[in-house]
Amino acid sequence: MTTLSTRALNRATLARQHLLSRAEIDPLAAIEHLGGMQAQAPLAPYVGLWTRLLHFVPEELSKLIEERRAVRTHLMRATVHLVSARDCLDWHAHFRGRHTAAIAPLIRGLSADPAEVGAQARRLLAEKPLVRSELGRLLAERWPDDDPSALAFAAAREVPTCQVPPRGLWGRTGPAAWAPVETWLGEPLRTTPLDGLVLRALGAFGPASVADLQMWSGLTRLAEVVARLPLVTFRSETGQILYDLPGAPRPDEDVPAPPRFLPEYDNLLLAHRDRGRFNPHGRPVPLPPGNGATTGTFLVDGRWEGTWELREKKLRLRAYAPIELDALVAEAAALTSFLAPDAEVVVEAD
Repeated sequence: MTTLSTRALNRATLARQHLLSRAEIDPLAAIEHLGGMQAQAPLAPYVGLWTRLLHFVPEELSKLIEERRAVRTHLMRATVHLVSARDCLDWHAHFRGRHTAAIAPLIRGLSADPAEVGAQARRLLAEKPLVRSELGRLLAERWPDDDPSALAFAAAREVPTCQVPPRGLWGRTGPAAWAPVETWLGEPLRTTPLDGLVLRALGAFGPASVADLQMWSGLTRLAEVVARLPLVTFRSETGQILYDLPGAPRPDEDVPAPPRFLPEYDNLLLAHRDRGRFNPHGRPVPLPPGNGATTGTFLVDGRWEGTWELREKKLRLRAYAPIELDALVAEAAALTSFLAPDAEVVVEAD
């Protein structure tokens, strides 16, 4: 069995992530190829697509969200992801168990029947999207002895929901209002095999171990799925068995990797159990608050080497160690042209 070095794994995943060279594909195709994009910070996918695509126009992504061809909903790891409508309908059911488990501590002690709460929530959300506090307040009119927040979370456990615009639109904002997925997209959720989800993950993050696939998804028992798929196998330097698509790109480990800027929460840094291919020092990935597009991390030679922050008309770069700055600063200047044309690039010491 062929052993792939950590650097070779780095280059293989960078190639699939369109981080060795920007891809000339449309945003919806990119979102599907990436298996969805982390969207806890609603504007983060705009930076994530800018760094991966040629000629990315943010209004194109906003249009996809407004036209309900892309949607933000709880999926992988029970966190908010931006996915295509098709993937949302195909995948949502796979993550209900994980989502239910995440919500369970938030509704402990609830006296109302969760199924009845869910039914009432469906009726309320069918009238109009609601933020969680509004939904909880309306539910509490029927169940006044229960905490409104717990009622709202019970509703989220029972009713698959998605966040709706204007939240997540470029140049606009709005509250985190929720609507039933099936109502918003106009179709019922589907029951699909997990095979397609695993194949998509390998296409975006492979080669990967079963533990990596489970880390990315938050699901368990994926070894059973991997065992029935027509995959090729490799071994990592640490002895892990890695799985991959037969025809997936695995470029030479010496292929140059240009500097790239990632948004907060980018799945590149979160999708593997063994994160050594991008994070050799094992640093904790920062999870800052906010709507996104103002902070993140950057890669130099394919590795996470520092952070960036856009504040007070300055794009501040903070490297963890001395690095070659010319190419990084040039890429930072391109990022300012996208996010804030009047900002200047500032390199700060860590």
